[in-house]
Amino acid sequence: MMTRTLEVSADRDPDRPAAALTFEEVLAHVADRRAEFTEKRHVPRDLIEEFKQIGLYRASTPKRFGGDALPPAEFLRLIERISAVDGSAGWVASFGLSGVYLAGLPLDTQAELYADGPDVVFAGGLFPLQPAERVDGGFKVTGHWRFASGCKGADLLGVGIGVGDSSSGKPRTAVLRPEHVEIVENWDVVGMEGTGSHDLKVDGVVVPEEWTFVRGAESSVDEPLYRYPTIAYAAQALAVVNLGIARAALDHTIRAGAGRAGLTGAPKLADRAYYRIAVGKAEAALRSVRSFFYEVTEEVYQSVADGVPATAEQAGVLRLAATHAARVGFDVVRDAYTLSGTAAIAADHPMQRYLRDASVVPQHAFLTEGMYDGAGAVLMGAEPFPGFV
Repeated sequence: MMTRTLEVSADRDPDRPAAALTFEEVLAHVADRRAEFTEKRHVPRDLIEEFKQIGLYRASTPKRFGGDALPPAEFLRLIERISAVDGSAGWVASFGLSGVYLAGLPLDTQAELYADGPDVVFAGGLFPLQPAERVDGGFKVTGHWRFASGCKGADLLGVGIGVGDSSSGKPRTAVLRPEHVEIVENWDVVGMEGTGSHDLKVDGVVVPEEWTFVRGAESSVDEPLYRYPTIAYAAQALAVVNLGIARAALDHTIRAGAGRAGLTGAPKLADRAYYRIAVGKAEAALRSVRSFFYEVTEEVYQSVADGVPATAEQAGVLRLAATHAARVGFDVVRDAYTLSGTAAIAADHPMQRYLRDASVVPQHAFLTEGMYDGAGAVLMGAEPFPGFV
């Protein structure tokens, strides 16, 4: 995997001070605090501040507002590396791409949003959509929403509303300050325990229309990143978490296989054909799906950067690559767990965390088995299900 130290330097922006921490140092902090994330059921705000320092939350902020607007592959590789250390931390960090959603807001709203700087943390609970009443000044928002990953560390929160407008079936999101939203702390799960994906409640808050956007609609910002397919990018940012977890699980299996022979005198794992075959197949599967994932990412981004709009087929293949990465990643982790034998059933064995976390990723609505159907339809020129592209 690519190793990168992400330091903010004067070469990138002469008006920006150097970050106090390197990417590698933050990875070390994530490793040290994994148990804390699980215990607290969220990634604490001070670690979110470290993510800000290394640029994760300006990665998708438009350059016109002081952000980096990183090419998708560059951002995704960073999330992959964080996920190899801890899946929950990678999942929360992945929402650093939310600037591509917020780019759907009017430019004046974005200027206000980024007035204090480009490092803005956004989290949202979009479903189920709740009806919102049009009133003087905007929409009156009331309701209860699920799965707001990273909400406890967010600077802004979004909720999904239905307002009777035409948005091609895409949900409209109302953007609120945290003081206007109640976080219902009910994240009690097995796997990805540290994502803090609690529920959100709002009671009668009026949100101006200019502080709402339609997810996946045309951006207000004319920069290459915001011409890349938005929903596909969101799916990729979640799927890449499993590429990181799978890499960590397989690396553990390789290290274990190369270790010393057991006390019984049986040959070490690396001397057993079944173990070598399984490791070889898993390595091939992971490297293959990862290559496909990044190949299509870079291909589509180059296209939009050259001014050629992304086609429905390109968006569909991005969705396919994301779904396949999530599912093959889980398969690799499951195989690594099986190879680990009886030792892996111990509660403190690293395979327990890898297996739990990796099993969650393909359960996300963006990454279910049905996405293969949508991709197949697009590839054959048929109409996919609504919202796929």
